[in-house]
Amino acid sequence: MRNQRWQIISAQVFINLIWASAFPGIRVSLEAFSPQHLVLLRLIIGSLLLLGVALLKGIKLPDAKDIPALIGLGGLGFTSYHLLLSIGEKTVSAGIASLLVSTTPILSALLAFILVRERIGKMKWLGSCISIIGISLISFTSGSVSASMIGISLILLAALSESMYFVFQVKLLKKYGFLSFVTYTVWGGALLMLFFSPGIGSDLQHAPKDSLLSVLYLGIIPTIIPYLILAYITAKMGASEATSSLYMTPVFTFVISWLWIYEVPTFLSIVGGIITLLGIACTHLPQKTRSIRDGEYIISKRNI
Repeated sequence: MRNQRWQIISAQVFINLIWASAFPGIRVSLEAFSPQHLVLLRLIIGSLLLLGVALLKGIKLPDAKDIPALIGLGGLGFTSYHLLLSIGEKTVSAGIASLLVSTTPILSALLAFILVRERIGKMKWLGSCISIIGISLISFTSGSVSASMIGISLILLAALSESMYFVFQVKLLKKYGFLSFVTYTVWGGALLMLFFSPGIGSDLQHAPKDSLLSVLYLGIIPTIIPYLILAYITAKMGASEATSSLYMTPVFTFVISWLWIYEVPTFLSIVGGIITLLGIACTHLPQKTRSIRDGEYIISKRNI
């Protein structure tokens, strides 16, 4: 039992590291690729990898009546999320982007409250207010406030899009199971991104080796691998345990960004980040009210 517990902890740390590395990886890739082409390549690579997994696991095609909904969810959780995040990261640092995305569980709870009248406990309300204060501080940490505000707004929209993916996924997630559902929605997201395929050949031809390797890494590792590990942890311990440590991803992102792309956070961004993380941590504290579909949400990110 102890060995299994250490395996779970190791897997959780590994997931955090992988998703954390995606944010600086995006910054590196954007040096040679447009956000549209970067997302298209990520989802094509991820789709091909999942095709292999689907053949290996014997995943069947979804029912025809569910295909439009699965494509729509793929558009929310993968197309819109990755596109808005990548555009936002042109003016927002990797660490701050990770902090903003980590508010997804809070946005999911608020959306569920608004759309389906899910009750929210006092700690979630408190955590939401604290996180808003932290994000407000973060908004004033970069040199160009106007550019950073646009980027921050886009990344918050990305988090909102991902939140909608979680709120509306419940029925189909129950029907198809975790791995099949993720496979279908990644394919749906990739299908929608084909609209941006013109000009991608030129980007690939002129991209430096570092950017090409970064895109390949993003497509294989952060886009797909964490979901496979989450499937393993969920099968062993349940979804709540599987996602309980993911709010620590921004901490890893700041460290990796400093080591990889030499991003040094400002004092104000550190203070804002700590306040934001405190708010997110509050939403994970035990409370009497039922959490927002605790066992049914597969929390962000990743998708990164």
